[in-house]
Parts: sequence; C-alpha cells; structure tokens
Amino acid sequence: MLDQLKRLHSGIEGLDTLLKGGLVAGASYIIQGRPGSGKTILANQLGFNHVKNGGHVLFATLLAEPHDRLFEFMSTLSFFDKNEIGAKIQFVSAFDTLENDGLDEVVKLLRREISRHKSTVMILDGLLNARSKAESPLDTKKFISELQGHAAFAGCTVLLLTSSQLDDGSPEHTMVDGVIELGEESIGPRTVRRIKLRKTRGSGAISGIHEFEITSNGITVYPRIESVHVQPSHEDNEDITRLSSGIKTLDGLIGGGLADSSITLVYGPSGAGKTCFGLQFLSASTIEEPGLHFGFYESPQRLRLKASFMGHDFKALESSGALHLSWHPSTAGLIDKLAYELLATVDRYRIKRVFIDSLGGMTRVAADKTRVLDMFTALMGELRSRGVTVIASWEMESIFGGNIDAPAPDLSSLVDNLLLVRFAHEGSELKRQLSILKIRDSAYDPSLLEVVIGESGLDVKKV
Repeated sequence: MLDQLKRLHSGIEGLDTLLKGGLVAGASYIIQGRPGSGKTILANQLGFNHVKNGGHVLFATLLAEPHDRLFEFMSTLSFFDKNEIGAKIQFVSAFDTLENDGLDEVVKLLRREISRHKSTVMILDGLLNARSKAESPLDTKKFISELQGHAAFAGCTVLLLTSSQLDDGSPEHTMVDGVIELGEESIGPRTVRRIKLRKTRGSGAISGIHEFEITSNGITVYPRIESVHVQPSHEDNEDITRLSSGIKTLDGLIGGGLADSSITLVYGPSGAGKTCFGLQFLSASTIEEPGLHFGFYESPQRLRLKASFMGHDFKALESSGALHLSWHPSTAGLIDKLAYELLATVDRYRIKRVFIDSLGGMTRVAADKTRVLDMFTALMGELRSRGVTVIASWEMESIFGGNIDAPAPDLSSLVDNLLLVRFAHEGSELKRQLSILKIRDSAYDPSLLEVVIGESGLDVKKV
C-alpha cells in the first residue's frame, strides 16, 4: 500500500475537497490570478486558519503596499484576528531588500525569518516583482529552488502569490508542486468567480473549473457536485416500500403510493397546480419522516398562506419539526451552492420528503447551462441514496399546446415518475387535468384525471 503524504488543511470550505484532503505539507504552490480575483484573501484565510490549529505563519511581501492597508482590508473578514499578528503570524516586508540588494538577499532574509519564527507556512506576495528582478529564467528558477529547499528542510509549506497569468511552461510553474488559479467571468450582468487546480504534484485532485464566492467569512469553494458525487454515497435499498403522495385517490392508482427514495417530476404550465401538488405531498410529513420545501419563487409566508387555503396548518408542522421551509430567490446565487445547501439541510433535519419548486428556478442561477443535466443527475442520485423521496416541479411555457420546454434535455429520463398537469376546456369551464405518463417499478392506471383544489386540499378523480 502506498504511503499517504501528510496534508495541511486549508480550512477553506470546498478547497480541501478539491485538493483531496488539503495541500501537501512542505510543498510549494503558486496562487495566481488577476488583481481582485481573491488571491490575498485566500492566502490570509489559510494563514489565520493555520495558526488557529497551532501552526506558525510568515507572510512576506515583495510589494510596496504597507501592511497597515492590508490589515485594514482584512479586518472586515471574520477569520481575521489581530491578536495573532506578531504572535503566531508574522508580517515582513522584503520590498526594500529586493529593490536595493536583489534576489539573493531576499532568500537570505526569508530563510532567517522562517528559522526565527519556526514557520510552518510561508506566504510570499509579489512573485511577479521577483521575476522582474531576475536577469534570466534560470535566476527565477534558482530563487524559487532556494526558497523551496530551506522551507522543505524546515517543514514549511510555501504559497507564492502572483497577479501574472503564468503559462504551464513558465519557470515558476516547472519549479513548484502545485498551481491554483483564481479568476472571474462576466456572464451578462453577473460576475462569477472561478477556481481551477492547474497542477497538483504528489496528490490527486478534482479537475476542471469550479465556482467560489467571497463573503464576510472569506472564500467558500463549491466543487462541481457531479465531480464530487460521481457515485452516490449510499447503496440503494433492495426492497421497495411505499410513501403516500398525500393524495389518497392517486395512491390507489399507482400501487399504493410513491416508491420510497423515488424522484417524481410534476410539469405543466403556470397555475396548473404544481405547487399545490407539492404542498399536498408535504402535508403528509411527520416528525418521524420530516419534509422540506426547497423553493425559489414563493416566500415562506406566502406558502403558509397558500397551504392554509388548502386546509393545511404548515405553522403547526414547522413548530413540531415535521416540516422545514427553505426559500432561495432565483435572482442571484450559485447552482452548486444551492445543491450543497439542499443536501446539508436534508442531513441536518433527517429529511425524508423534499419538494423542489422548481427545477427551472434552480436552473436560472446556473452560470453554465451546459452542465445542468449532469448536476441534476448527481443531485437526484445523491438524494435517492440518502433515502429521500423527491417531488420536483418544472414549468412549461405552453398553457394549452403540446410543446414541452425542459430546463435541460433528457431530464425526464432521470426521474422515476412523470406527471403532467395541464388545462382543458369543458364547455365554458376551464379545468385542471393530470396525466400519469410514467411510474417506474409499479403498475399504474393511465386514466385521465381531473385535479380538484379546494379547502380540503388537492384531490384527483377520473374524468
């Protein structure tokens, strides 16, 4: 069996997942990205997390900017602790040494500081300035090599920050063990921050581009959920048990209820009853089998009011712990963040019933629409593996026609059950109808059903 290299945990949510456990202790990494991409925040967040775990950090800069301005900006972030400055985290400026004495003297200065403070992490900001002082690529390699040699001997992990977009064949890239690239992309009026691991020597890593955000808590990385949950975390149940849809007449038409851990897609035009269908499903939630409304368009207050018109007391269910409402306006956000929040809520409250209203709302926040199908595949597979029965809604644009517009192609193939709700004229009346198009692992009655919504809830009856 191969020995596992010792890891240094960054403490940055999601980053250690990308790195398959964290940075390799004693290795050297370049963190690169344009100004404003988040390099300094990431490095400081890692540094302050490291000292909280008993480490010692040396933050050296080759930039002319004074440390006071850095402290002023970092003080707005929750991880910043001014009491650690001068104690476990040391800030040193090597700008004058670089300007007056050159790279060799910078190396000597940093060696002394690492030894004096017994540093286990060194962050060097301004690698581009060091490169500009080097007379040749060989001098750049020599500078990095000498820093690496002493740092490795001292058991110190090195982070080199640069605003230069270095290519894979640059002298800096060839010398270090890893390269972490931060960037951002404008998509319409939105700006999406992205992170990519371009090199990870001696360690596995999750490849590709991932999204992250910067808040008052610092950086949070959201690995693409389909890259993390390639396989569901739990095995499927071998036996099929039934869970009530909340509609007794429908249960009788589909073999006694929905299969436990199944995924049901209810689609149709606006106003056809999709949300009411989901609320009826959640009304059957119990303390033993709690439910979750994960929605994008209606606030919890509106949902409680709508449920009360259908004869359901959601406030009482919430007070007992049988029901939880989670509202996420679709005007902004990250789709992977939403997926992880859904899974975390399911685990926190041991949720067994989930109504996602709607998949279209969730799709709206996706920066890259090409991966929506992969994301939903991974999310639904993971929910299924955790024993959660899911109903999701999906709105189609056509009210009376047969055209169906999906948020992602082939979405219907991912679900176990497919229900279509739509409007139909009956004389001068407009009525709601339900068609059962697919029920996996169960016989069902394909009869056309009328949907009736009233004070006693939602019910169906044969036309």
